[in-house]
Amino acid sequence: MPEYFIHSINALSHGLLGTIVPFLFVLTIVVFFHELGHFLVARWAGVKVLTFSLGFGPELAGFNDRHGTRWKISAIPLGGYVKFFGDDSEASTPSTETLAAMTAEEREDSFHHKSVGKRTAIVAAGPVANFILGALIFAGMALYYGKPSTIARVDGLVAESVAANAGFKVGDVVVDIDGSAIQSFADMQRIVASNAGSELGFKVKRDGAIVALTATPALREVKDPFGNAHRIGVLGIEHKAQVGEATSASVGVLEALKIGVEQVWYIISSTFKFLGSLFVGTGNPAEVSGVIGIAKLSGQAASAGFQFVINLCAILSVSIGLLNLFPIPLLDGGHLLFYSAEALRGRPLSERTQEVGFRIGLGLVLMLMVFATYNDILRIAGS
Repeated sequence: MPEYFIHSINALSHGLLGTIVPFLFVLTIVVFFHELGHFLVARWAGVKVLTFSLGFGPELAGFNDRHGTRWKISAIPLGGYVKFFGDDSEASTPSTETLAAMTAEEREDSFHHKSVGKRTAIVAAGPVANFILGALIFAGMALYYGKPSTIARVDGLVAESVAANAGFKVGDVVVDIDGSAIQSFADMQRIVASNAGSELGFKVKRDGAIVALTATPALREVKDPFGNAHRIGVLGIEHKAQVGEATSASVGVLEALKIGVEQVWYIISSTFKFLGSLFVGTGNPAEVSGVIGIAKLSGQAASAGFQFVINLCAILSVSIGLLNLFPIPLLDGGHLLFYSAEALRGRPLSERTQEVGFRIGLGLVLMLMVFATYNDILRIAGS
């Protein structure tokens, strides 16, 4: 076999391992905590859990616990599920005939015979667990690495930029944006990036006085250190950290938890702003990523260091938790939508209505997956 061919195979295998392994590591953690949320609240509510699976398809390995739950790892590692007693499928769809044939004792263990409140708590626990995981990871990173304290100073202005036209001057220090205290340049970047097209109120310290300014970040396409293109809001402010200026301030447990919660809220609010921008036509649908895009990001994060992998894990956890709350049948939010209707009507929706809803939900999810995958392939082909 020619030497160049051997090198090509080695490079390809190294590239695949460098992408797939971090991706599966991140996804497995996120999926495990999501399903663990469902599992723990179900146990609390007295529901018998039949299966706790990481992945779909044929079982690769597993065991039964003392409560009769089958814990297993399945062949297709792109998600997971918890199957309750009374479920007709992994999507927790019920079968009217099966439920009607249950004995009184069996109904005590059945998910679908629990009150609407308990079923709602069980379903909501998965996304909530993702939010908690994200907050704890961000908090842990704040405890370990500290909080960035680089001053939000204007060291330069791009000619004819938004900031220049808004009246910013070199030497200004941004201390507040729309009522949010700014403690670092990263704080300012984060707010500006997610508010393209929205007018923001700034308070800057200038020569010992506080000056109020307003500016609307312009939408621009920028590239991150890995070469990925993103459309974000920019002002045109340049910052050059001086020697010894870029430091991290130590934080306590409570402050770290506060930072963790704020980071989770930032991801949620940024997601809704992005969806809103898509709705009004200012957002870029090409930024929607799927499995391939996430795998690519996982590999890039791994190449930058473990800190970046854990950070990606937190971001993905919050994003998946939020996605699952969307009111689409098949997702957790779809189940919550059905339970809300049941609470208002005083009785469940008909089996036919739920079946149609799940089919529509499946179609929507599949279309989203195809669209996201199409975007991923275009980005890879163009890179």
